[in-house]
Amino acid sequence: MNFPFSTIIKNKNSNQGLNLDFILNRCLPLTGVLLFFGLWWFIAVSGFVNPVLLPTPLATVQTLMEGLFGGSMFSDLATTVLRTFSAFFLATLFGIPLGVGLGSSEKIYRSLEFLIEFFRSTPASALIPLFILFFGISDFSKVVIAGFSAFLLIVFNSAYGVIHAKQSRILAARVMGANRWQIFKDVLLLESLPQTFIGLRSGISIALVIVIVSEMFIGSQQGLGKRIIDAQQILNVRDMYASILITGSLGYLLNMLFLSLEKRLIHWSGK
Repeated sequence: MNFPFSTIIKNKNSNQGLNLDFILNRCLPLTGVLLFFGLWWFIAVSGFVNPVLLPTPLATVQTLMEGLFGGSMFSDLATTVLRTFSAFFLATLFGIPLGVGLGSSEKIYRSLEFLIEFFRSTPASALIPLFILFFGISDFSKVVIAGFSAFLLIVFNSAYGVIHAKQSRILAARVMGANRWQIFKDVLLLESLPQTFIGLRSGISIALVIVIVSEMFIGSQQGLGKRIIDAQQILNVRDMYASILITGSLGYLLNMLFLSLEKRLIHWSGK
């Protein structure tokens, strides 16, 4: 069959349009990055701020690269990542089973709701002196503080996901003859996963925040938090900004990692 030449041109233009849209969608996340570094550069060179207090983005990135590949920043980064994931692992190990157990019985959850909400609403940094009294200033103390903060978020979201599972699916399972254990295993657990992943994503973020804060104010030999506060005290502003930049990038990458996992594993969410 012979196709008109105009049809071929239209199909070619359509494919080009689709490719252009795909490229533009892929580049959209870079818009915020360019705006951030552009505004930073403009303020740094405009003279609004003393250049000693605000280096240019290029100078900061250069210091970051030198610290990662030729200095001690990589070991500080590795220490912070290890503490964050250790805290997150402990929080997940205890938080998900407890949250699912509480959510499966709304009466039990309501009876303990005050305790959960009280500690969840209390700023985690305010509890640091309490944990220091019990666990000292060791690395374990930093992990426990961060883990406790993440634990509360994971418990709350896991329980919330089970409690608010779609009743239509529960009723459908009962009509088909499923028993309580089958409903819990095949309906409630699956229904709770989207909300549980929200708790996991929030948990890893708060764990990183608390680890950084604890490294700043609890005795520590290594860590990005210690590096930031040390650089600030000796007015090493380039290293301070470089450490802040790598900390923010780490938080962003962890958030993107969990979003990607959520899309792959919880593909039925919202359906």
